[in-house]
Amino acid sequence: MQIGLIGCGNMARALARGWRRAVLCSDPLAGRAQALAAEVGGEALPDNAEVARRADLVILAHKPAQLHEVASEVAPHARAVASILAVTPLASLREAYAGKPVYRFMPSLPVEVRQGALVQAADRAGTEDAIPVGGRPADRDLDRAVHDLFAELGTLVVLDDSLLDVAMGLMSCGPAYVALVAEAQVDAGVRRGIPAAQGAPLVVQTLVGTAELIRRRENDMISVRREVTSPGGLTARGLDALERAGLRSAFSDALDAVLDGST
Repeated sequence: MQIGLIGCGNMARALARGWRRAVLCSDPLAGRAQALAAEVGGEALPDNAEVARRADLVILAHKPAQLHEVASEVAPHARAVASILAVTPLASLREAYAGKPVYRFMPSLPVEVRQGALVQAADRAGTEDAIPVGGRPADRDLDRAVHDLFAELGTLVVLDDSLLDVAMGLMSCGPAYVALVAEAQVDAGVRRGIPAAQGAPLVVQTLVGTAELIRRRENDMISVRREVTSPGGLTARGLDALERAGLRSAFSDALDAVLDGST
C-alpha cells in the first residue's frame, strides 16, 4: 500500500519512521517534506493533489482548520483517506470526502518506535477486535489493510468516534506528561545528590520496565503498586506524599484542560 502524507509535522514524521517504508508527502514548507522523504525514502511532491493521485491511502496530517481547503485539492483524486486530525469527527470527514472510504485514527508519538498507543474511530462502540468500515459500502479487504497498517505501530484500540478526543487527552498528550514525570524524578534525585547523567537512565528504565510489567499483568496496575508497597514502608510514605500533593487531581485537571480547550 502506497502511503501519502498531507503534512509533515511531528506526528506525520513519527508515523513515517514507524512504518519504515517509502512515502509520498507534501507540506506547505517544501523543505520539511523534502527532509522527510530523504530520511525515510519516497518522494516529496509539489502539491496535495499529486499526493492523492499517486497514493493508495492519503493520511491527513495537516491542521484541523484546513479540512475543507485540503479536501478541495485531495478529494477528487483520493482512493481512500485516513485522518489523524484532532477535533474532527467522522461525520465532518465524510462530508468533506463524500463517497470515499474514510477512517479516523488518533496516534501517539511513540509510534515512531512501534510502541505507540493508537485509537481508531467507530460509528458505534465496539470491541477491540472490531474493524470499522470506511465511508461507503464496505470493502472489507481495504478496511482490514488500513486497520493493520496502523496496528503495526503499537497497541490499537477501537472506540466510539465520540470518545476519540478523550482518548487524545490520555494517550496523544501522554508522552509529554510521562516525560515531565521523568524529568521531575530526575530533578528530585539531583536535589539529593544523584547527578542527572546517572539518575536519568535509572528513572527511564524504571518507567519502561514497569510499563512492561503492567502489560504482562494484563494492565493490573493495583497489584503492581501493592507488591512494591509494604505497609508503613518507604514506598507507602512516598505514595502518600504524592496523593497529598494532588497527583490524581492533577491528571484529571489536565484531561479537562485538554478537552475544554479543544471545543
